[in-house]
Amino acid sequence: MKVDSRLILPVIVMAVLILASNILVSIPINDWFTWGAFTFPFAYLVTDLTNRYYGANSARIVVLVGFAVGVVASYVLADARIALASGTAFFVAQMMDVSIFDKLRSAKWWKAPLISSTLSSIVDTVLFFSLAFAATGLPWLQWAAGDLAVKWFVVLVALIPYKAFMAHHKPATA
Repeated sequence: MKVDSRLILPVIVMAVLILASNILVSIPINDWFTWGAFTFPFAYLVTDLTNRYYGANSARIVVLVGFAVGVVASYVLADARIALASGTAFFVAQMMDVSIFDKLRSAKWWKAPLISSTLSSIVDTVLFFSLAFAATGLPWLQWAAGDLAVKWFVVLVALIPYKAFMAHHKPATA
């Protein structure tokens, strides 16, 4: 798969976010949060900005390449179960995000990123935490609830840089 040079930065950022999140999810803050909850939600911002500026196909490329690099690096540097759970959840949820965003792209500027990221974060959270931590004895249901709350908060906050970026850059696609 040939990667358009415009996508190199989003791919690198996506891979770093996945790797960092997969390492940080193993470090609990308390029974409700892990450190990974505060890094991963920015993957939606990367996907949505790529989708807005370069289109759904480019966003899918960023997801696929970021997924491959992030999961391989996570498999080497993080727990294998977390790497596999992350890969599964990330791929399904991010592809869902790209599709929903693409369908809503002509709506008001905030609808596509807000709705696509909110819905796909539910899928990501359910898949990841059930695959990574079920039957481990860890408080994964609480971590999942805390993680989802952080994702939704970051989705709202990320509308600020999303809008600011849109104000200074013209999308390459409609």
